[in-house]
Parts: sequence; C-alpha cells; structure tokens
Amino acid sequence: MSQVLYVPRRLLEETRAHLQGEAPREGVGLWAGRREVERVIPLPNAHPQPLTGYLAEPLALLRALKELEREGLSLLAIYHSHPRGPAFPSPTDLREARWRVPYVIFGTDGVRAFLLPEGQEVEIHVSEG
Repeated sequence: MSQVLYVPRRLLEETRAHLQGEAPREGVGLWAGRREVERVIPLPNAHPQPLTGYLAEPLALLRALKELEREGLSLLAIYHSHPRGPAFPSPTDLREARWRVPYVIFGTDGVRAFLLPEGQEVEIHVSEG
C-alpha cells in the first residue's frame, strides 16, 4: 500500500452517518481536500437498483466537482456503502470504476479503500483532528 488517505475521525463519522441514513440503499459521495479530507459531499444515488448498486446523480456530481475547483480543493476519493456486504469491491465496482482516485467502501465489516479496477488496497489513516 503506497497511497494513503488521510481523514479526520469526525469526517469519517460524518460519512458513516450519511451512509447509515441511506440504508438499506447504497449511499455515495465524495471526499475532497488538499492533503487530507476536508469535506464530505453526499450525492444522490440515481442507480435504478439502489439496494444493490450506486450511481452518483450526474448533475449533482458535476456541480460538486465545479464547486471543489472553485474552492481550490481536489477530489481525494469516492465513497459508497455495501449495507449488506463486506468492504470489498464487488464485480460491478470493478467493472464500473472510471476515476483515478481511491474508492472507499463502507461495509458490514468496516471501511476499506481501493484503487480500481486494479484492486490495490489504499491505507486509510484516521486522525483525531
């Protein structure tokens, strides 16, 4: 694991709260910042089968990316949940991966991050900040 995601505990918990609020549907959103996660950006899940898949609503995603650019922040990761499964990429996650940032998966067994479609795990370093 050469790449590391740095996230303050409060933003990790904010993300977890967003995803718990979406259950039993999968939730999706973005982590943005400079060197560490500074913002959690929940996005609507527009997937036709939201109980088993996620698709960030395209206009909301575009608006979020433009806002980040204006604020001088970078997209650090895309997060989503597996409300009924492990924090491990599904075959669909691998097939649909398009972004060159880590994909953070919140599952029934915790949270993990991966570069997809390669499947290389990325360390998540949680700070108390």
